[in-house]
Amino acid sequence: MKSVILEKLAEVSTGHPTETDFDEEILQQGELISDKLNMLRLEQYPPNAEKGLRLFSSVEVAEFLGVTQNHIKKLHLEGKGPDPQVSSSGRRSYTAAQMLELRHFLDKHGRSDIKRYVPHRRPGDELQVVSVVNFKGGSGKTTTTAHLAQYLALTGHRVLAIDLDPQASLTALHGVQPELDKNPSLFEALRYDDQRKSIKTIIRPTNFPGLDIVPANLELQEYEYETPLAASNKGSSEGRMFFTRITQALKEVDDQYDVVVIDCPPQLGYLTLTALTASTSVLITVHPQMLDIMSMSQFLLMLGGILQSIKSAGARVRLNWFRYLVTRYEPTDGPQAQMVGFMQAMFNRRMLRNQMLKSTAISDAGITKQTLYEVERSQFTRSTYDRAVESLNAVNGEIAELIHKSWGRK
Repeated sequence: MKSVILEKLAEVSTGHPTETDFDEEILQQGELISDKLNMLRLEQYPPNAEKGLRLFSSVEVAEFLGVTQNHIKKLHLEGKGPDPQVSSSGRRSYTAAQMLELRHFLDKHGRSDIKRYVPHRRPGDELQVVSVVNFKGGSGKTTTTAHLAQYLALTGHRVLAIDLDPQASLTALHGVQPELDKNPSLFEALRYDDQRKSIKTIIRPTNFPGLDIVPANLELQEYEYETPLAASNKGSSEGRMFFTRITQALKEVDDQYDVVVIDCPPQLGYLTLTALTASTSVLITVHPQMLDIMSMSQFLLMLGGILQSIKSAGARVRLNWFRYLVTRYEPTDGPQAQMVGFMQAMFNRRMLRNQMLKSTAISDAGITKQTLYEVERSQFTRSTYDRAVESLNAVNGEIAELIHKSWGRK
């Protein structure tokens, strides 16, 4: 599959340069790439170019539910819960929807004093808003956001993913191509004119039960231009209070979700600041290389300075937690291991215990606009796939623990 896709993309014209104006040429090439990507989408997800989702093995189901594989088998043999697909060799496979059904069955019929299988918010629990940020591209920010949102959904949470990056990579990973699908973005709920819409009209389901998404498009960039203009309007305070706009938008759907995960753009603009002031927690992704650490230092200095300057206007960031997540980590790389040790020595309490390992499985899945939770294990060398999934589950499980602690759970 990987080689086929690379061949298709290579068909994009690479002819000799002409006397075309630069702006016209890049527009033409952008449209050409978009058309090729759409052809791939139509081939990959027939007949309607919409993503499906693979079956999950009983081993995976047991891990996501937090029970033993034997328990899953026993329920099936007793005719309890959904009927899985059974292979000729007796292997059981469940759809994501069946896994969610089984979770609710266990929660209803199990001993609630020992374990709750449905981790929804309880009365008094605050909606958790996790923003994933970094100033530098290539830190694994979108990959982290996508896998975290999908993991939380697979473990029974009601999740809303918000793509706040105009480049719309998180959106593309969930089967939406903005320039062709003409999907609205969160800008529609943030804008300052009378065309503003409810966030409810923008949310769309994904191929993961329990996970919805607010897709992105290039129009999000308009928020960066409109906010300073609105702030200079002396007849209205809306622009000067820009940092409340995501908070206000989320209030309309507060009772529908447990966790909101926001993929912030890789720059310190009004979109990022508005997301941070709506957040209950922040995840800062960092690649353990010297230039990336230096870039993160500048990012933190700039962010701290800006937040202090707008604090007087009431823009306080009150977090339950924030953590640094090391991404694309190669433990056998000496300089990278030194950088991780350097960070742990400085920020030990703020570092996630687990790192997201660099893996060809993750990058290869991305070529087909999929995450590791979507691809079949059989498409990879088993050890490569298992190592990558183990790393992802460890990171995401640790973040889920932090979310639950914010609700006062163990």
